[in-house]
Amino acid sequence: MNTRALHPRLVLDPSLPAETARTLLGSPETLRAVRAGAAPRPLTPNPVLLCAVIFLLLLTLMLTGPWAMTMLGALVAGLYGLRALAADPKAREARRRLRVAHRHADRYVLPEDLDGSCRELLARAQRAVEEVLGSAVNGDGLLDTIANAVTLPSEVWRLGVRLADLTRTRREHERIVPQDVPADIAGVFTPYDEVLERAHRSLAARVESLEDYAREVRRADAVYRAYRQLGVLRERTPHYERLLAETAEDGPALPPIEGLSGQAHEVERVFRESIDEARRAGTHLLLLSAA
Repeated sequence: MNTRALHPRLVLDPSLPAETARTLLGSPETLRAVRAGAAPRPLTPNPVLLCAVIFLLLLTLMLTGPWAMTMLGALVAGLYGLRALAADPKAREARRRLRVAHRHADRYVLPEDLDGSCRELLARAQRAVEEVLGSAVNGDGLLDTIANAVTLPSEVWRLGVRLADLTRTRREHERIVPQDVPADIAGVFTPYDEVLERAHRSLAARVESLEDYAREVRRADAVYRAYRQLGVLRERTPHYERLLAETAEDGPALPPIEGLSGQAHEVERVFRESIDEARRAGTHLLLLSAA
C-alpha cells in the first residue's frame, strides 16, 4: 500500500457535544475560512439606530408617560425580531456555523493545518483506527481489554493536535533559520533540528503502534472468519458422515471424519492466540497513549 496516496480527514475533539460535532463536520469550508481569519460579526445593533430608538423612547416617556413608552418598546422589539426572522435562512445558518467554528477553533484539526509528512502520519493513523473499529472481532466484543470506541478516537485527536503543533513549529523554524548558513556555524542550529526530528520520530512511533494493533486485528479477523465457518461445518458433520459412509466402497479409503475434530480444536487454538495477540497490541497502545 502506498501510504503517500492516503489523505487525512478532519479530526474533532471527541469530547465535543454531538450537535457541535455535527455542525463542524458539515462545515468544512467554514472551518477553512476560520483558519484563514474569518470571524463572525459582533451581535450588537447599529449604534446610530440604537441611539435613535433610545431617544424616541425617552421622548415618548416625557410626552405620554411610562405606559406608552413600554408599548413602543415592545413594538420596536417585535419589529426587530420579525426582521431577524425574515432574513435569508441560509444566511442565518451560515452565520451560526461561522460562530460555532470560530468558538471551537481549537477543537478541530484540518488537513491544511499539517505539512506533508504530518498529513501522511495522520492518514495512516485514521486508516488503522478504521480497520480496528470496523473489524468483526471488535464488533462482536472480543477485544474487551481496551475500550476501542473511546480510546482510539482520543488517540487520533491527540496525534492530530501534536502533529499540528509540530507543523507550526517547523514552519516557524523555516522562517527563522536562514537558508544560507555558513558551514562553520551551521552546527549552532543542529540541536533545534534534532528536536524537530525527535518529535517526528516519537509521533511516527505512535502511529506504528496503531498500525501494529490494526495488523493483529486483521489477522484475528481472518482466523475468526475461518473459526465461524468451521462452526457451520461442525453442525453439518452428520451430513458429511453420511456421504462418507455411502461412498466408502466406491473409492480409496478416506481419512476418518473424526480427524476433523482435532483440526477444529487446532483452528480454535489459533483463533484464541490471535485474539490474545490483538489484545496485547491494544493494551500496549493504551499504555503508550497514557504516557
